[in-house]
Amino acid sequence: MQGVSAPREPTQPVMSTSSTILNMREKEKYIEDFDFPFCDESSKYEKVAKIGQGTFGEVFKARARNSNKKFVAMKKVLMDNEKEGFPITALREIKILQLLKHENVVNLIEICRTKATFHNKYRSTFYLVFDFCEHDLAGLLSNVNVKFSLGEIKKVMQQLLNGLYYIHSNKILHRDMKAANVLITKNGILKLADFGLARAFSLAKSGQVNKYTNRVVTLWYRPPELLLGDRNYGPPVDMWGAGCIMAEMWTRSPIMQGPTEQQQLILISQLCGYDADTALNHDFFWTDPMPCDLANMLAQHTQSMFEYLAPPRRPGHLRHHHHVAGAQAKPTQPVQDSGYQDRVF
Repeated sequence: MQGVSAPREPTQPVMSTSSTILNMREKEKYIEDFDFPFCDESSKYEKVAKIGQGTFGEVFKARARNSNKKFVAMKKVLMDNEKEGFPITALREIKILQLLKHENVVNLIEICRTKATFHNKYRSTFYLVFDFCEHDLAGLLSNVNVKFSLGEIKKVMQQLLNGLYYIHSNKILHRDMKAANVLITKNGILKLADFGLARAFSLAKSGQVNKYTNRVVTLWYRPPELLLGDRNYGPPVDMWGAGCIMAEMWTRSPIMQGPTEQQQLILISQLCGYDADTALNHDFFWTDPMPCDLANMLAQHTQSMFEYLAPPRRPGHLRHHHHVAGAQAKPTQPVQDSGYQDRVF
């Protein structure tokens, strides 16, 4: 009896090496010849010097090749770790800057790019091109030879607040107010800059809250509500930074330089005192609590200790209710803490 051979599996077509190379070359040729719409080549500018570097990219001073007198600032868009194309943070910044047109807000001229070639692995580098500003406020304040009169301080703050009023009127939060992000031209015109953390905001609807990230604003300029984890915030977070900058105009350095978030809160309370309970007595953490039966977990401890877990029942809260109405808040000294274990258990 003649045996029956097992059916063969269908063979997959094997792409030849030459065909693969051809497809790669066609793809590379397409990328190399692709003309990004509304995006000129960066070769129209000649880099003069590197003037800054931050979390969101490097900044260069450059000269337009068709005019030796026109200088611009070119901010490089970081794309080293991007696997999904152009960074969403950069897209948001571009969209916001295209919306904002004001004397006291930095002006975005255009977006330009390098040509995709074999040498850069066919990946273009993109730059945001701005009007060039000669100074930033942090640099001026650190220079002992630069003196500000009272009138000049008033002029700086007037322009800063005008810029903030404009962006807030257009429903935009800056979220990184600090002296280094305040630019000043040689003619004394102030420009709010670095909108890398900026975003649009809206008023919370009835029964709903906004849920923005609280991991914004440089620590020394961060308001207490963000340090406490608030995610439902608005223009006041920028106004806190503006107040810190105003004080810095006299002190010549940031007025609260905490190394950690906890220490920053202590410095704020020492300088400003504690605010009324109505200002800070709400839930800052917009997350659903983990279900657990604390009563059984803490059964071995006294009920009075357990009751202190509720903020309104803590001694500090009860003591505040005995304060005289209308009394002025006074700066308080940090209390020596014996540790969480000693205090609760």
